[in-house]
Amino acid sequence: MKVALSPMEFAKRARRLYSEKEAVVDGNLRFTYEQFFTRCDKWSAALQNMGIAHGDRVAYIAPNTHTHLEGYYAVPQMGAVLVPINYRLSADDFEYILNHCGAKIVCVHPDYFDAVDGIRDKLASVETFIALEGEKPGWQEYEKLIENENGTFRKNKIEEDDLLTINYTSGTTARPKGVMITHRNAYMNIMGTLVHHHLTPNDRYLWTLPMFHANGWTFTWINTARGMAHICLRKVEPELIYKLIKDEKITMFCAAPTVLISITNAPERIRADAPKGVRLFTAGAPPAAATIEVVERDLGWELTHVYGLTETTPLIAICEPLPSHSNLPVEELAKIKARQGVELVSSGELRVVDDDGNEVPKDGKTLGEISVQGNVVMTGYYNDPEATAAAIKDGWFYSGDAAVVHPDGYLEIRDRFKDVIISGGENISSVEVEGCLLRHTAVMEVAVVGMPHDKWGEAPHAFVVLQDGGSATEDELKLHVRENLAHFKTPQWISFVNDLPKTATGKVQKFVLRDGKAAISTQ
Repeated sequence: MKVALSPMEFAKRARRLYSEKEAVVDGNLRFTYEQFFTRCDKWSAALQNMGIAHGDRVAYIAPNTHTHLEGYYAVPQMGAVLVPINYRLSADDFEYILNHCGAKIVCVHPDYFDAVDGIRDKLASVETFIALEGEKPGWQEYEKLIENENGTFRKNKIEEDDLLTINYTSGTTARPKGVMITHRNAYMNIMGTLVHHHLTPNDRYLWTLPMFHANGWTFTWINTARGMAHICLRKVEPELIYKLIKDEKITMFCAAPTVLISITNAPERIRADAPKGVRLFTAGAPPAAATIEVVERDLGWELTHVYGLTETTPLIAICEPLPSHSNLPVEELAKIKARQGVELVSSGELRVVDDDGNEVPKDGKTLGEISVQGNVVMTGYYNDPEATAAAIKDGWFYSGDAAVVHPDGYLEIRDRFKDVIISGGENISSVEVEGCLLRHTAVMEVAVVGMPHDKWGEAPHAFVVLQDGGSATEDELKLHVRENLAHFKTPQWISFVNDLPKTATGKVQKFVLRDGKAAISTQ
């Protein structure tokens, strides 16, 4: 009676129970669950007719469209492996990833036709190029291929340890690494999320988070498991987000802190009539308490902070509210919600350990590295045993995140280990300094990095993006930090910039800031 743990089981259930319910909205297109899965079946059949077999890789380069979402079902349900590629990467990265994973087919949105055509003669394994929308000479048309199929495909047996997806990291300082996620990995993450976050078939989910980003934190399958509606969003535009939340009666979305900043800083005329009660997950980087305050106090939305990595499918911790939190002022509650929290029931075992592998005390001060073992941890990096061995040691995956554990057991990330600033022998959390600066009314975004210092070895340098119409001086911001944190944490330098360099998933590229200012010394 054993049945493999796979997200495809949720699809079967949704098709039976919610066949006539609205499943997907993409602009003017609307599909019921039956219509959506019929399209998926036809695409599975088309893929098999093009020679795709069990274990073959099918890559996608596309924003959040219905055709992209269909790939999360059509590809794995016939035993093939989905490779969703970050469309914001360079053509050089596309070339590397497609060759590295050995994709036989690549499905591309029109915005990226030219980039792929430019590397086409360098792609050794790709046999077929699919235009997900429109026409392109030398490319097969997705819609025509679907029209010519009756939806009958060979249902290869799926084992829960089979590869479901290969998700490539951003590759900001090295070549992207292919994270191997199994059907079991994803199933466990989905179940854990559903245990901790109550969702119903009446919920409507807005795709503000890229589907390619760790499979949309598995909401590509979570929404279907609960019979929810997927509302596609092809581009993150604050005005459009507010419009869709209102018009499509959105109840849930996910967003990285950088996206939340853009949403919360939209003009008042846009935010004025935003519906209350929207729920959201944020992750990808530690959110500032100030941002959480705006989301919950000003917009009336309910924010839940989650934590994870692509390598952990991705969610391994959630900042669940405790009964003792219910009467806290908004400002104090926001500080707690900025923590990463406790492990999900599906995460396995989560620890914060010192250099000797011992768990750090629950004092909210002692730094250690977050490590995890359990059913959500990747099987390794695709075709990269050295990187796998460096990340998984003695059965534990080491995250590279420096954290403390509070007396209540809630963990809080203080930095990536590589970003901890050691100034005069003192450890300074760039995240803590950033959070302080974000509480200044003139500051919209900030990144703090360690720079060489003649006396202290290194010292904090803050790169600040001001609010539109905002005004602040370097001395004013330094005083603001000094009044709220220990004096040695005050930035030695503050640079005002128009924007911050970010990865394709919205994380600030601190190495770019460090490299660009490497010659700074005391004045």
